[in-house]
Order: sequence, then structure tokens, then C-alpha cells
Amino acid sequence: MLLFDKVTKKYTDSITALEEVSFGINDGEFTFLVGPSGAGKTTLLRLLIREELPTSGDIIFENIEVNKLPIKLLPTYRQKLGIVFQDIRLLESKTLEENIRFALEIIGKEEKEIKETTDYLLELVKLHDRRNLFPIQLSGGEQQRGAIARALANNPDFLVADEPTGNLDPDSSFQVLDILNSINRGGTTVMVITHDRELVNKMKTRVIRMDGGKIISDNKGDYDTVKKPATKATKIDTKKEELKEEIGIKIDDDLEERTKSDDVEYDKVLDGLDKGTKAKLLKAKITSIDLVLNLTEDDLENLKINKKEREALEKFLKNYLSSKNKK
Repeated sequence: MLLFDKVTKKYTDSITALEEVSFGINDGEFTFLVGPSGAGKTTLLRLLIREELPTSGDIIFENIEVNKLPIKLLPTYRQKLGIVFQDIRLLESKTLEENIRFALEIIGKEEKEIKETTDYLLELVKLHDRRNLFPIQLSGGEQQRGAIARALANNPDFLVADEPTGNLDPDSSFQVLDILNSINRGGTTVMVITHDRELVNKMKTRVIRMDGGKIISDNKGDYDTVKKPATKATKIDTKKEELKEEIGIKIDDDLEERTKSDDVEYDKVLDGLDKGTKAKLLKAKITSIDLVLNLTEDDLENLKINKKEREALEKFLKNYLSSKNKK
């Protein structure tokens, strides 16, 4: 799902926030990102949401080259992410319910969906009985759970929680962790940035440790376990199997083949597909819309078209057939 490939961020010649950071996160994974203040965790988050650009290196999210993304496409990209910021950022002038509704209203959802989604999310974070209270009337733990609900409003593919338990008591911290774990079990990929040793030790899941702008450990286990990450280069044009071995992420074929598809003759209507799916089809010499229309479920499986790519492909074909029928 996410690949940081030798990412460096320099603010000045003497200030380097990140230095050749490489790691990957798979779809459905639960990961902790830990490290002392100034380690580079916040900079990494800013790069992910494209608040800043890297000095060098590549950031790939679901086949999107984040650092090359046109500004006009940033809102669409950011809808794929759910961010729970350290300072919570609930709107003080709105009730908890209105905070969640507002997140849905600004992306153009209809009233029926807004109501259903808001009710579901309040139930998910166990705050349905606090819906009419303003943030100032909520405890710290309730505010944080409300922020998680708001971050989930647009059904993101990837949820990032930045120090979600930083100012909470242990009981509230574990309540937040249970909710994040439940969200992950439901299929959402989750990354938690934290200093909370007890939180990490309870989960016993993957822990990426940063210090001095570098990843110094990447290991499954507790907070204090240190296992040095792979040191070899992880360029996206490296062989796929080498990448799997080094950073534990499944790299789609299009990351290898993306630059080669321009040399293949194909039906230009296929340009309406996302780059990843298109590259997989062209690699298999499926170069016309007629061939695409005749693909079977077994064909899609053999082509390694994942669930999200299938959904996008089905939508593309429906639109194509609809426009053809109109003509």
C-alpha cells in the first residue's frame, strides 16, 4: 500500500529531517512508528499528506507517486487518508455529531448517507450518547475517540494516528487502542505514531523505530526490541522479489513496468484506467478494449489484479459500455 523509497528531506544544508528513509506497509497492516522527539516522525507524516515535498526519493501510495502528484489532485488523494492529529483539531464551535457531519458534507455526501455514517461512527467509538456535546464538554479520551470517528468519515484506505494517547490516562489510552485495533480488523490499514511503550507492548505488532532522521529498527515485537532494517538500496526499479525480501512489501508489477508501457501499441481508450492496472494488462499483451471486456475472474486472478483495482476496472468498463450505448 505504501512505499517510502530512499526519502531524504533537508530544510537547510545543516538541517536534515529525514535521511534515505525506506520502508513499506502492506494493505491491512497495523504498524507503530516510534522514536524520540526530533526523530523525523512528524516530517514523515507531512510528506505522506503532501504538506511538504521530499528533497529526494520517492513516496508511492497505492500506485500514486505522491511527490509528483499535481496540486489539483491533492484533495482526491487526501480522501484516501484518515489523519488523527496530535492536537485533535475538533471544531470547538460544533458538537461532536456536527464535527463528523461536517467532514461528510464537505466531500458532498447526501443527507441520508451523512446520517447513517455519523450514527455508525459514533457507535463505533462508543460516543453515541455524547453526540450533542461540544469538544470542551468531552474528556480527553472522548475527544480523541471523536477525532478518530471524524478521520474515518470518508472511509479512508489508510488511517494514521499521531500520538493518539499522548495526554491520556492508561484506561483511556487502551480504549483508544482497542478502537484502532477494531478498525484495523475491519480491513483499514493503520499506523500509530507514539511514545507510549505500554501501548506498543500490548499489541506485539510491527514497530518501526526512528532516530536522527533514520530508521534504526524495523521489527515485530515489543517497544524495546531492536532489529536493524535492511541496508541495501530499495529503488522502485529494483527487482520485485528483492524488494519483497528487503522491506516486506508486495510491489505491484506496474512499479517495474510503468515506464515501459509507452512503447506498446494499444487501444487508447485504456488510458482511462489507473496506471497500475493498465501496466499489468499491457504486460500481458491485453492491448484492446475487446480483450479487456472478455477477461474472466481467473484471468484477473492470474494478472494479479487486486480488489481495489478490480472495483476501478469494473467502474471503468460500466462507464465505457454506457457511453457506447448512448452513441
